[in-house]
Order: sequence, then structure tokens, then C-alpha cells
Amino acid sequence: MRKKIPVAAIKTGMYILELDRPWIETPFLFQGFEVMDDDDITKLNKHCEYVFIDTEQGLDIADSNGDGDGDNLGSWHINLMSQESEADTSRRLEQEMEATVASAAKRPPKYKDKTTLEDELEVASETTVKTRNVIRSILDDVRLGKSIDTEGAKEAVGNMVQSIIRNPDAMVCLSQLKVKDEYTALHSLRVSILALAFGRHLGFDEEALNLLGLGALLHDVGKMKVSNDILNKPGRLTEQEFEIMRSHVPEGVKILEATSGIHSVAIDVARYHHERSSGEGYAKGLKEAQISHFGKIGGIVDCYDAITSDRAYHQGMSSHDALKKMYEWRHTDFDPKLIEQYIQCMGIYPIGSLVEMTTGSIGVVATINRERRLKPKVVMILAESKIAMKPPKVIDLMENLPGFEGKPLAIKVVLPSGTHGINPTDFLPIREDLFKAS
Repeated sequence: MRKKIPVAAIKTGMYILELDRPWIETPFLFQGFEVMDDDDITKLNKHCEYVFIDTEQGLDIADSNGDGDGDNLGSWHINLMSQESEADTSRRLEQEMEATVASAAKRPPKYKDKTTLEDELEVASETTVKTRNVIRSILDDVRLGKSIDTEGAKEAVGNMVQSIIRNPDAMVCLSQLKVKDEYTALHSLRVSILALAFGRHLGFDEEALNLLGLGALLHDVGKMKVSNDILNKPGRLTEQEFEIMRSHVPEGVKILEATSGIHSVAIDVARYHHERSSGEGYAKGLKEAQISHFGKIGGIVDCYDAITSDRAYHQGMSSHDALKKMYEWRHTDFDPKLIEQYIQCMGIYPIGSLVEMTTGSIGVVATINRERRLKPKVVMILAESKIAMKPPKVIDLMENLPGFEGKPLAIKVVLPSGTHGINPTDFLPIREDLFKAS
């Protein structure tokens, strides 16, 4: 059973299922571990206010307080914290997110799609590969103490900006491709893509998009000053290792400030992408208004990509679940209005989401409907009987196709990637081998 408890009630033998903040902001890096000793408890007290425990995999509150030490903090408080079930919390958040998207202000968009996803994919694929090669080269140069190829980075970002302006779905679709062995370079690429798609949604002009995209592409250059042993450690970090990990922010800022041709506004993405509204982020523990607009955007897209990516120490969650988590964190970690805008940008059902329809059929979200974000296009994979549809069929939920009990066909629930043995990227119009060539 999943139970929410204050950190002061944590005892050795409990199984920590989830933290109250993004795992990337703590030394634990992954969610799902047993509290082994007082050192774990000290770290949890330092970085969290509450956690979620799994009473089936570890001790419960009652078990841990049975030693008569008088440290139960009052069972009424703990019971109060646990009143809302996991299912109730999840559904409440889903309803709030849906209402946020449905009630979005109908302001005229600055940009209108000039191409279809299919028409944009070829040039977007070429641009993505070139940008990946540029950022990979830049990271190698930083590691070796060489200067950054600023002009190459600007040209790559400029090409991405043009593709995003024509139709952001192609590049967002390509951002679904993730290769564990090349995390930092591809993470930087994906964060730049997501930042540009978000900036387009917010109505940034072309100059601002170029600055934002450049800052996002270079936001993690400081990680080249952190050893791979720490970057890729499969277990929790020591406090010393965590401090070294955190140092990538000032190291990156120092590198970028020493590089000619990079505007300070672009550097803000690197400077602030780990700061949080509550003041619990790093490197300076800044709050709300102290964090620049580009810094807030960088923090949102960096966190989103990190928690949806598989790492040696963490299995990525679905895009839908990531948005739900970030919506839950919006009053402590992120700017609430920007989080709501980001959900509107990505849609309740982001590209690549594996979904079950109201009829029981299974599909993958292929494109976002910028007019009606609850009605995307879906590639149908399995029929109601869970038999494969050959070939898969693309449907548009805007067409109000017949569904269940006389109601139009709609998405019922988002499924974890891998359900029914399905890898969603297999059914998106992208080449799996895109990044396999060196």
C-alpha cells in the first residue's frame, strides 16, 4: 500500500516509493529503495518534507512505531496525510489538468502550422542529426578544454527554429528517440527541441527562440567537468558526490560566460535550470522572481526530459505521468502558470503516449491537435480483442468516430510504455536508426 508520511516519521526498514520532489534534485537519483541506515534518514530529512512509502515492500508506520520510543508524531497527522488514496489523487490531478487545457485562453496563436508532420519529417530528421553531431562535438571539446563552436551551435539552432516554426510536431516526435549510451548529448538536443516548442507556444519571436534554443542546447556543458563515474553511478550518491554533481551548474555558466558570442539571456538557461520556486534547488537556492523567465522554462523542459528518460539508475515514466507529476509540483518547484502553459503545449496526451481507447483498443498518439488538445491523432495498433491491426490505422479523434455506448471514440487511459509488449516509438513515423550512425 502506498502511504504518504512526513520525513520525521521515517525509520530504517521502510521502503521509499516516491519523493516529494523530482528525484534529479536529490542524491538518491532513483525512486524505489529501502532505508538502510541513519545516513539515508539524514539525507531524506535534508532534501524532502514528506515521502511515499510502500508498506508491502517495507515497514509500515505502525510497525516502525511499535518500539515505544514515543516518536510517532501523532497518528492523527499521518492518517490525515494519507486520507486521499493514490487512485483518488491521480484522478483529481487528471481532472484538474484536463480542465486547465479545456479552459485555456483562446488567444490567436502567433504561429500557424505551415507544413504537415509528414512533410516536415525529412528536413527535421536531417536537422536533428546535424544538431546532435554539433552538440556531441561541443561536449567533446569542452571535455578537452577547447573552445565552443558558437557559430556551429547557432546555425544548428537556427535550423531547428525554422522547423519548429513550420510544424513543431516533427521535431517533438523525433525527441522520442533516446539512446542510453549517449545521454548527455541527446538530452541537450531534446531539451533544446522541447524549449523551442514551448517558446513557439508562448509566442516568442524568432530572435528569442534562437536565444532560448541555444541556451537549452548548451545548458549541460558543465557536466563535462564531472566524472562519468558520478554521472552514470547506478546507485545513490554520497553527499560529496552530490555536491560534485551540482557543480555542473556554476562550471557550465563559467564556460559559457568565457565564450564569445553567447548572450547572457541564453546563459540563463544553464544558470537557473536547477533552481526551484521553493528555494530548494541549486546552485544558489533562488526563489520565484529571482529566477529568470528563460531559467524557469529551462527548468521545466530539463526536468520533463530527465524524468521521462531511462538511465542506469532510473526507469523513465510516461510523458503523461511526467506532466501529471510536474503539475503536482507546480506550487513548490515550478511557476504554476508556466506549468499550465507547458501542459497546454504538450497536450494531455503528448506525442508517443501509449493509450487505451474507450472501446478497449490500443494506440499511440502521433500528433497534437493544437485546436482541441484532448483530441489528437492516434495510430491504432491493437483492436478491442487485443489482436494486432495490420496495418496500423491512423485515426483523428476530431472526426467524432463512434465509440462506446453511443459516445464518440475517446482516450480512456494512458498506459505505461511496454504494455502489451508495445514500444510506442515503433509506431511513430521516425527512423529508429537515426542516431546509430556515428
